[in-house]
Amino acid sequence: DLIIRSTFIVGFPGETEADFEQLLQFLDQAQLDRVGAFAYSPVAGATANTLPNPVPEEIKQARLERFMAVQSEISADRLAARIGQTLPVLIDEIHDDHLITRSYGEAPEIDGVVVVPLAMPVTDIEVGDFVEVTLVNSDAHDLYGELIWADDEA
Repeated sequence: DLIIRSTFIVGFPGETEADFEQLLQFLDQAQLDRVGAFAYSPVAGATANTLPNPVPEEIKQARLERFMAVQSEISADRLAARIGQTLPVLIDEIHDDHLITRSYGEAPEIDGVVVVPLAMPVTDIEVGDFVEVTLVNSDAHDLYGELIWADDEA
């Protein structure tokens, strides 16, 4: 039940197309569950700012889009494999018709979420509570679960 995640930089100074293709091959082989990526940008005082062969911005953005397209397919497959699991989730937000939650596999404000539809507004749970859900659907980034009520609730 491990969830493996990582974050990658594309377009680091000196990165070649061959380097980037090797990264895509790694991504395909590793099949990581959750992946974040961003295009390199200079940071005040960083030594990398002076490295030779900076990657042009349009190439960095194109590589980021290609990278995320590959990972989206992997993520969709990995999340679909979790359908049917029953697990505790932490409530992050409560809306009239759904909860926004996360399991042990979703980093807050980084990864996707577990969306839990509600048939009616609830009053006996709060943000920060844990509830049990069964995962019933997924897309490329999020999971969808059904709330499991205790016998005395409904």
